[in-house]
Amino acid sequence: MRLMYKAKCVLTVTFWAFVLLFIAYFTPMSVRYLEGFLPMSRCSQAPAEKLKLGNSIDASLDLWSRGDVQTCTDWGAPVIWDGMFDPDHYDQEHRKNHSSVSLTVFAVGRYLDAYLKAFLLSAERHFMEALPVTYYVFTDVPERVPDIHLGPGRSLKIVRVQRHSRWQDISMMRMRAIADAIESRIRHHSHYVFCFDVDQVFVGRFGSEALGDSVALLHAYYYHRPQSLYAYDRNPRSRAYMETGDFYYHAAVFGGSWRTVKNMTETCYQTIMKDKENQVEALWHDESHLNKYLWIHKPSKVLSPEYCWDRNIGYRGDIHVARLLWSEKKYGTLRVTE
Repeated sequence: MRLMYKAKCVLTVTFWAFVLLFIAYFTPMSVRYLEGFLPMSRCSQAPAEKLKLGNSIDASLDLWSRGDVQTCTDWGAPVIWDGMFDPDHYDQEHRKNHSSVSLTVFAVGRYLDAYLKAFLLSAERHFMEALPVTYYVFTDVPERVPDIHLGPGRSLKIVRVQRHSRWQDISMMRMRAIADAIESRIRHHSHYVFCFDVDQVFVGRFGSEALGDSVALLHAYYYHRPQSLYAYDRNPRSRAYMETGDFYYHAAVFGGSWRTVKNMTETCYQTIMKDKENQVEALWHDESHLNKYLWIHKPSKVLSPEYCWDRNIGYRGDIHVARLLWSEKKYGTLRVTE
């Protein structure tokens, strides 16, 4: 009897240990931690080969300084990680070339009060410090844009936009607004354009190494996942439909030369409107359309997730530095219709 009792106790303890381990391993945080152990692809180029895309400055990149991550794409574009580049070299070369950058950000409705000031203040500390920068703030309430002290060579312009009743429409219609601003203003004074979501904050260098003709960002939640789990739009009726792709890109950050970004945003706007005509809405709205565009028109440079990181993912050994962080999301209060 005593032996049976001990055996029963052992089985009970084993059972509950298994249950606890199951819960621990399959909560979202644990799954994200385990995803970090899935290996990325590696750069297929030999050390003697040169990048097929990118400007001459990118020839200085050390693609083999990071053996733990993918540092180039199948089509020869670099994937930028900490340790691959010399920041001073990039800044000096872009100053020689008189490079200038426009940053676009949408702060509509409650998002302006919640995020814009912190975003701009942090950008002044960390975004393209060595270069002239013009901030374009798109908003429906220009009078509420905070007065920020800007450094030399930095300026801020406000563009009034229409307030849409749904946040999804705000997200999608920004493509048209950016294209219009490039045509009417930005192309006359800036070589490059970077487009950002406002609910983020810069915490480290986001510098000239990020500049290129067409720049995309690896989504922090997907870069270790198998392609079958990418959040592509799988609806064949949508113009954003994708059966396969290269990576899953995050629409919170994208950029490039003004010509490329103008074409990118115009094309995404056109496909969004085609979907509207057919009463279809892509799974992740403008992000789905952006992923489709970047699959057809390969980016010349890809930024690693350190350029837009979420600390809720937890520890990842390949993230040596965070440059831009997601702010706390307040969707419950910010995305309601006013």
